[in-house]
Amino acid sequence: MHNDKGAAAMKAYRSHQTSATTPSFIGTGIGSISRRVHIARQPLISPRPVHRHAQRSFLTMSQKMLHAVYRVGDLEATSKFLEALGMKRLRYRDVPSEKYSNAFFGYGPEQKGEYFSLELTYNYGVDSYDIGTGFGHFGVAVEDASAVVERVREAGFKVCREVGPVKGGSTVIAFVQDPTGYKFEVIQRKQRDPMCQVMLRVRDLDATIKFYEAMGMRLLRKRENEQYNYTLAFMGFAEESDSTVLELTYNHGENEYTSGDGYAQIAVSTPDVYEAAKRFEENGIEVARKPGPVPGIGTKITAVRDPDGWKTVLVDEQDFEKEFDE
Repeated sequence: MHNDKGAAAMKAYRSHQTSATTPSFIGTGIGSISRRVHIARQPLISPRPVHRHAQRSFLTMSQKMLHAVYRVGDLEATSKFLEALGMKRLRYRDVPSEKYSNAFFGYGPEQKGEYFSLELTYNYGVDSYDIGTGFGHFGVAVEDASAVVERVREAGFKVCREVGPVKGGSTVIAFVQDPTGYKFEVIQRKQRDPMCQVMLRVRDLDATIKFYEAMGMRLLRKRENEQYNYTLAFMGFAEESDSTVLELTYNHGENEYTSGDGYAQIAVSTPDVYEAAKRFEENGIEVARKPGPVPGIGTKITAVRDPDGWKTVLVDEQDFEKEFDE
């Protein structure tokens, strides 16, 4: 059945594709507290023209945010940092054939996307990464920000910004930093899943919004701060109070950043990665990773990149559930 909403979203997304550029990525994927950054231009990944007669859109699929993947230089130290934030290690896997290990941390069970998790990747022998200036931070929502920040400090980790109200507002926040250099915003508010956001900086906010809308996300809210010259857009598959969201940050007039080689991607569940890849291509979005199993694991995935090159990996939902039987 033809999906008018999906077709309209794709048409709007394509209409925003101009001469913007996108960062290159090292490995499988690609901050600072300050929202004002300098980002280096690199070649654009240009989507193909929209197939005007595509009968279906991948918007018809039920999708959920699963986890974010990033590389760390010290798996043990990072584990202690996340535990200080109140997370628990959910699972661990070592893949000697590919020379890396994964540890998954979160605030609740991953099954069926109930809770969002952080997938730490440790590549054998690599002890540091360039975070870059395009990646912003991960956000965690807690009832008592002061208590959490003190726990992080007592565990020996860096507090970048002390607890206090956000500039120009009343929300109480703080920033802390993990051993590799990734920043975490601690937000004082109650939420079902405390792992509440992934913040990425973008050059063309409208084009990026259209991209994620075409994928099935909704624009949950948008806020412009004229005093500090930035605009925020929060996007997700469900309400912000009940799920993890993408926080897209556009710094007015800024169009250069570095992607680094630390942050990799977000993962989203989908019923059929082969069908998803087909629909992406039919709708003019270039598939960055052809559908198929992950070496050494077997879970089937496919991947696409947004206008700034940030990667989203779609994971076969049945294969994802099988990972918990191992």
